[in-house]
Amino acid sequence: QIATQISVLIAKVARVDCPRQWPELIPTLLESVKVQDDLRQHRALLTFYHVTKTLASKRLAADRKLFYDLASGIYSFACSLWNHHTDTFLQQICTGDEAAATNSLERTLLSLKVLRKLTVHGFVEPHWSVEVMSFLHAVFERLKQFLECSRSIRAENVCRDRLEKTIILFTKVLLDFLDQHPFSFTPLIQRSLEFAVSYVFTEAGEGIVFERFIVQCMNLIKMIVKNYAYKPSKNIEDSSAETLEAHKIKTAFFTYPTLMEICRRLVSHYFLLTKEELAMWEEDPESFTVEETGGDSWKYSLRPCTEVLFIDIFHEYNQPLTPVLLEMVHGLQGPTNMEDTSAVLIKDAVYNAVGLAAYELFDSVDFDQWFKNQLLAELQVSHNRYKPIRRRVIWLIGQWISVKFKSDLRPLLYEAIRNLLQDPDLVVSINKSCFGSHIYDFEFRTDQFLPYLESMFTLLFQLLQEVTQCDTKMHVLHVLSCVIERVNMQIRPYVGCLVQYLPLLWKQSEEHNMLRCAILTTLIHLVQGLGTDSKNLYPFLLPVIQLSTDVSQPPHVYLLEDGLELWLVTLENSPCLTPELLRIFQNMSALLELSSENLKNCFKIINAYIFLSSSEFLQMYASDLCRSFCELLEDITTEGQVQVLKVVENVLKVNPVLGPQMFQPLLPSIFKGIIDGERYPVVMSTYLGIMGRVLLQNASFFSLLLSQMARELGQELDQILSNVIEMWVDRMDNITQPERRKLSALALLSLLPSLN
Repeated sequence: QIATQISVLIAKVARVDCPRQWPELIPTLLESVKVQDDLRQHRALLTFYHVTKTLASKRLAADRKLFYDLASGIYSFACSLWNHHTDTFLQQICTGDEAAATNSLERTLLSLKVLRKLTVHGFVEPHWSVEVMSFLHAVFERLKQFLECSRSIRAENVCRDRLEKTIILFTKVLLDFLDQHPFSFTPLIQRSLEFAVSYVFTEAGEGIVFERFIVQCMNLIKMIVKNYAYKPSKNIEDSSAETLEAHKIKTAFFTYPTLMEICRRLVSHYFLLTKEELAMWEEDPESFTVEETGGDSWKYSLRPCTEVLFIDIFHEYNQPLTPVLLEMVHGLQGPTNMEDTSAVLIKDAVYNAVGLAAYELFDSVDFDQWFKNQLLAELQVSHNRYKPIRRRVIWLIGQWISVKFKSDLRPLLYEAIRNLLQDPDLVVSINKSCFGSHIYDFEFRTDQFLPYLESMFTLLFQLLQEVTQCDTKMHVLHVLSCVIERVNMQIRPYVGCLVQYLPLLWKQSEEHNMLRCAILTTLIHLVQGLGTDSKNLYPFLLPVIQLSTDVSQPPHVYLLEDGLELWLVTLENSPCLTPELLRIFQNMSALLELSSENLKNCFKIINAYIFLSSSEFLQMYASDLCRSFCELLEDITTEGQVQVLKVVENVLKVNPVLGPQMFQPLLPSIFKGIIDGERYPVVMSTYLGIMGRVLLQNASFFSLLLSQMARELGQELDQILSNVIEMWVDRMDNITQPERRKLSALALLSLLPSLN
């Protein structure tokens, strides 16, 4: 650990000083890795790697040029060093010298890490370098040697872990090179596909491949299949020669027999639920339901990786693959033998494939007929061993519902979902993603769902109480939120139990901020559904808003955005302004100081308070608000300035007498902005709107303001007024809203002398 920290420290200094102020660093390291002393050699290699890694990360053009020069100068040496340590390791493994082999493998790993950085980041067009291409071709040979070597090394051997890391590092070299230099990778496409497909989809890999290696190989295939650099334009003449060459190699490799074998193997081997997954289903059903999907999980986890690869290959080659998948589906229609576990798992895997390829199969599958004739019946099979199919079918319908599913079949579906929510198996009843997609679907009709609302809401609430894990509760809450959002006011008769339970859940989730976010989202929809009746929730609701929007409390980092939305929704549905609602506004000054992306919601909340009860609210908070606004206007974008000024304008609308006095410190800068001819039309328009309201609704205050400005600017009162009127008339065209144009016209007319 200390050696690593020292190496990192040297690398950080090198990032600044090497090679200009520290030209001797690289030559010294190159000499040090040649010494015979094992410890010194290892330390030198470790430092060499960290220095190379740091220099490779620099992005300025001059720094890139220096790194290119460095790479071309030391690449040959780095290759020979790697080859030497690799050969030494393989010889020592053959002779059974485990201790020496472990040391050599460590050096092989470090020298390969150096080569990875040099190869990926050290050349502008690496395909012109014979040494780089020779190294990349050698990677395939070395990979085969190391994979064969892993046969003879037992799992408990000290070398095993390092060996697997080295194998993965080989694949990372290929993946990184493909990502950074797709056209330079073209000569390697054929060999990469042959290598990856043989180890992952044929018997060649049996007994030697391990999960992380399979994931890397699948990612390599996926990146080649989906690489946009290898896709010709619709008009072939617009495509580069490199693109056409790469596409030609891809097309030649992915023949019908190859595609068929990959598709069948993915579905019938990799999509199957494993013994470990089935054991987890029985022992810890809640953990089983938390799927590793979304984000970059496909880069590291086997199941998401296989599914993403299937989707990409099916999308790219759907014409030859559609008949293959349909043939698999037709072979599984009708009842399945409950005692045959493998048959149940195969059906689960095939249905998974049909769900993933839903958009590609749109024209090939009559899903409505399949639902009525086969899938609905399968949902009603209650046998315990059939539960994987019940779970999979409801997920499958969720995938297809936005693709092709008749509206008049939905009541049948809701009936089936209601039954599944009562399923004795927790995994089946939790299967949350399906229900959420059914509710959120574009063609959802509330009238079709209402007959099932009470029973479903009750069952979902029971499920929420039954589950114990944070993630599962979040998913069930999400579905409840979807239901409340969709049926809106019609949820009122059924929410009593949920309203009573949420305070307890909030208290229990003190250490789980993401669950609290889910509770906030549920409360937002609940308040919208309850309307003015939401005032009965205030004893729980307002302390929740108080905590979520208090920037002095650590949880605000997670809860602030949802907390502000809940605060706004609560105000919008409040029949009146209560003392408790007024009290939580104390959080606002600190929120305005943050000047974050939440400012818009803050302004909406302030406006809501103004419209609810301006006098009461402004008497308490006008001075704080004015101070915050003055600070904000000094350091905010034009759009932000307009938002602040609109709040001030709203104050003047609802309270024309007290408003100008309360926000008096702001008005001189607005007045001066008009005289100086503010250059942004939107800001100028808002300035004129504010000044127009003061002039029209509170003429005596306008006179005082005019006198104040005359003193401050050292000008005659008539001259100041003349300047304002002249600029106002000149900039009338800045005002686009008819309401504001009328206001300005009336304000200016009010200055005309009267005969009365």
